Amino acid sequence: MGPHPAVADVRRAVRESLADLPAGSLVLVACSGGADSLALAAATGFVAPRMGLRAGLVTVDHGLQEGSAERARQVAGLAPRLGLDPAEVCTVTVGRAGGPEAAAREARYAALAATADRLGAAAVLLGHTLDDQAETVLLRLARGSGTRSLAGMAPVSGRYRRPLLGLRRRRTAEACAALGLQPWEDPHNADPAFARVRVRRFALPALEEALGPGVAEALARTARLCADDADALDAWAERVWARARAEGERALADAGGPLGNAAGGEGPGAVALSVKVLAEEPPAVRRRVIRRAAVAAGSRPAALAAVHIAEAERLVTGWHGQGRVALPGGVGVVRRYGTLIFASENVT
Repeated sequence: MGPHPAVADVRRAVRESLADLPAGSLVLVACSGGADSLALAAATGFVAPRMGLRAGLVTVDHGLQEGSAERARQVAGLAPRLGLDPAEVCTVTVGRAGGPEAAAREARYAALAATADRLGAAAVLLGHTLDDQAETVLLRLARGSGTRSLAGMAPVSGRYRRPLLGLRRRRTAEACAALGLQPWEDPHNADPAFARVRVRRFALPALEEALGPGVAEALARTARLCADDADALDAWAERVWARARAEGERALADAGGPLGNAAGGEGPGAVALSVKVLAEEPPAVRRRVIRRAAVAAGSRPAALAAVHIAEAERLVTGWHGQGRVALPGGVGVVRRYGTLIFASENVT
């Protein structure tokens, strides 16, 4: 007799996610002890050795709740039962930048990356489900996000993999129950102070009631479609980026000075883009190139909002002699010699 259907579904998802890894690779499961990551850990411990892979577990203690250190030790203690070795507990200090959710996420990913580097892991598996994807898309829709943001969480992003994006949260709970595993219920997941919890408890159920079942699946499908569109636009923008930079630097050279001098700022890290090339492109492509230039000059991607990109874009589409546009990270952009020049804050 085969495994419970929910167990089989989770194992199949893990097998498909790991199919391209070479034999002998180490895979780490990021496990909080919740149903999603616990089902993922159990499936990985079963599947990985049968694929010639090594599998371990890492759990992060954020130190935000009483007893969190003991809970982390308990989660790590499950590793031998699940067939996972090594098992690591990472204790982090959560800052305040960006709010509690963002700060905890940043600390968690930093710890996961450091552990993966130290152990030489080829992949880190995350337990995000279809429900998590639907919540992400809805949150980003409410913020007026663009195509790349609405693509949600990628199945593969560098070393991080999300095998469960095609499965509902209830399926992982069923898998845990079938395996006799007792998930830990994080009280933060029921706290309406968090926007994601409000979406989970109120917004999505209200949409299901008003529009009928299948809203979560539809939002996840939207994410997949947006990802395809965003990939195509990114590839287009990559070609425009190369051309705009080449022609921008040529224009500055013809004007008689190096990039740093022409910008009135620092040479290293400064970027010049041809206004003519940018003006010829659709807004979706032009904004991607402008965003990339801002990041290359020193702006943090997370700090760059649509309003910043729009202000920089007006130097192309609404030019009337305006001065420097300030961007996050002390970066400024000016229009000179038919170029947009992005450089550090001493641009004048």
